[in-house]
Amino acid sequence: MRRLRLGGRREHDEEFVAYYAARAGHLRNTAYLLCGDWHLAEDLTQTAFTKLYRAWTRIDRHDVLDQYARRVLLRAFLDEGRRPWRRERPTLPGDEALDTVAPEQRGVEDRQVLKTALLRIPKGRRAVLVLRFWADLSVEQVAEVLGCSTGTVKSQTARGLDNLRDVLGDALDDLKPTIPGGQP
Repeated sequence: MRRLRLGGRREHDEEFVAYYAARAGHLRNTAYLLCGDWHLAEDLTQTAFTKLYRAWTRIDRHDVLDQYARRVLLRAFLDEGRRPWRRERPTLPGDEALDTVAPEQRGVEDRQVLKTALLRIPKGRRAVLVLRFWADLSVEQVAEVLGCSTGTVKSQTARGLDNLRDVLGDALDDLKPTIPGGQP
């Protein structure tokens, strides 16, 4: 009987390793957008996969693993922010380094400006924006991951985008809403 258990465990381990190989990069990128620090993103990803591995044999629906992994990652991110040593910030929000204007070139510079601005909005709204626009989840899927109503997701998305526009100022004009007729 013990041999059968080990064989079943080996099969589960192989499935988990295959899932990890396929999705770890995407989950790490999502974690980076949430926290803005590659080292912390690695830690959050590792925490999420550790928790996922511990629950792997109990997960019945492997077709929704991405949703489950994102939920675990998001909870790890929110929990990490509650730790006392994570409340320390090396750069103050009014610091000159954060208030730089983006150069005219598009590309890496825009991503850096957007990332910096994203880090300056509240974590809950940042989580909604990352899940909606980076992970490309629907309002309903984000509500399920966050454990809130679709109305909350919609309002937090709107407020988060407003916060992002305020923080960006004129740095990325294409993020400004337009009214019919093309006027901002």
